[in-house]
Amino acid sequence: MAAKSTKIYAVFQGEQPGLYASWDEVTEQVKGFKGAKYKSFAQREQAIQWLRACVLAAKEPVDDSIIEIIKTQGASQLKQEVHGSSDDQIIIHTDGGASPNPGVGAYGIVMVKGSYRKELSAGYKLTTNNRMEMMACIVALQALKDPSELILYTDSKYVVDSISKGWVKRWKSKGWKKSDGQLAENIDLWEILMSLTKIHEVKFQWVKGHAGNVENERCDLLVNEARESTKLLIDTGYLKR
Repeated sequence: MAAKSTKIYAVFQGEQPGLYASWDEVTEQVKGFKGAKYKSFAQREQAIQWLRACVLAAKEPVDDSIIEIIKTQGASQLKQEVHGSSDDQIIIHTDGGASPNPGVGAYGIVMVKGSYRKELSAGYKLTTNNRMEMMACIVALQALKDPSELILYTDSKYVVDSISKGWVKRWKSKGWKKSDGQLAENIDLWEILMSLTKIHEVKFQWVKGHAGNVENERCDLLVNEARESTKLLIDTGYLKR
């Protein structure tokens, strides 16, 4: 006889939003509650991903208990990814993009150290995806007051590969020329970013975008909000190319 599967229930809107292990508990939270929103899942991770999607789509304030559940899961995922990480280690997530590309762009940043958390974002009238990914890294590192050791997560392979595979150093040593003889792009930002990596000890770590990573999705939301700002900045470096 097959073992009975154990479900996890997520309540986004109810008397007390949260995660529950039994239908009886869920019934107490949603019975008679106008606009109740809940769902069952086979795994806890799936339930949290659903709650996170509900938060991102919400147009009204979200119950604090839901935010705490999502943050706790995000911290748990992060500790699994970062071996030997401590509570006071600096963890940075960044994202950037432009739509169309080139077009209106923005960057989003989430910086965490222990219980301290800071979010940064800004939008630009005309720029590119890669420039906003780089700008996010630059602004994050510039926000650090003292030389620091940190891990920076980005979903930009352009940034991670260019640094980790030594492409940037090679371009610079050849007068910013690539292997095909063409001039490298975004030289102005590479100069700034590489100078910052001499001040801070940075481990650039690629993370898959739109794949359920809590902080990466938060950065993506910051990017989208910043792009819609009425106070867009000018990317002078892009205009001078």
